Amino acid sequence: MTGFVRLNSLDAVPAALRGAYVAIGNFDGMHRGHQSVLTTLKARAAQAGVPAMVLTFEPHPRDVFAPAPFMFRLTDGNAKARLAEAFGLDAIAVLNFDRAFSQIEAEDFVSRFLVDALGVTGVIVGADFHFGRQRRGTPTFLKASGEARGFAVETLDLMDEGDEVISSSRIRAALSEGAVTAANRLLGYHWFFDGCVVKGDQRGRELGYPTANTMTHANFQLAQGVYAVRARLGNRLLDGVAAFGKPMFNNQRPPFETHLFDFDEDIYGQTISVALVSHIRGQEVFSGLDELITAMDRDSRRAREALSKAKPLSELDAKLGFVG
Repeated sequence: MTGFVRLNSLDAVPAALRGAYVAIGNFDGMHRGHQSVLTTLKARAAQAGVPAMVLTFEPHPRDVFAPAPFMFRLTDGNAKARLAEAFGLDAIAVLNFDRAFSQIEAEDFVSRFLVDALGVTGVIVGADFHFGRQRRGTPTFLKASGEARGFAVETLDLMDEGDEVISSSRIRAALSEGAVTAANRLLGYHWFFDGCVVKGDQRGRELGYPTANTMTHANFQLAQGVYAVRARLGNRLLDGVAAFGKPMFNNQRPPFETHLFDFDEDIYGQTISVALVSHIRGQEVFSGLDELITAMDRDSRRAREALSKAKPLSELDAKLGFVG
């Protein structure tokens, strides 16, 4: 293999990916528990001399069956692909999940995707992985299918930390409380998300703190407050301080507002990636604009200090390139 490959379907799999060792799952967050599975995947693929690949699904199945999307997603398909490449995998396939996909029989899933499309050498899944109509595809079913169709199947538990499993739900809960350090530790990297820069109310510029605003989804449940962040704009890394929530103004579905230090360019319409380095403070209401500006000055100093001390949490974090 030369170069990372992202597939959005398995209709035309490159010949170089045939015979891959494949880990299957939702992998929301690609956290340290998932990474323990991916480490095994890389080892098995290397032993077999075949590519290492992730097969995942978007949107999350829980959102498909809910009346409206409700999950606070840690990683979309683009973020998963970026993480898979940084982790040193050869490829990722991000398949569209909808109600029709959910009705594929488990036997057909194995035949159509694993055998015919990929010709897998082996498959790795988590102990709670299910697939196919009525979730009939269990790890036990998959193992029997592998024995019958000639591919290896391995079921792994996610890595534990103490008495708790490192889980996506635990990380979501930490972020919803503003516990950025805890969330990043469980992820093994600094959590990041992408957004298109849109025009805001220009109030930040009037206060001496122009911001790059990105709109958030209705299910973006990060705690409102102020954060030290590092942003990627094209090939540039920029330090900043960001606020989520506007308690003194209109606070209905607020944008994520990032003030980039020592930066004054028109970047409307461009995509910016923002990584959370630390939580500065919770959201507060001030008596007036002067008090607000004083707080923003203090927040900026604290953010600069936190960013000056930031170090990669892992080899993966270093390769993502936000901190290093």
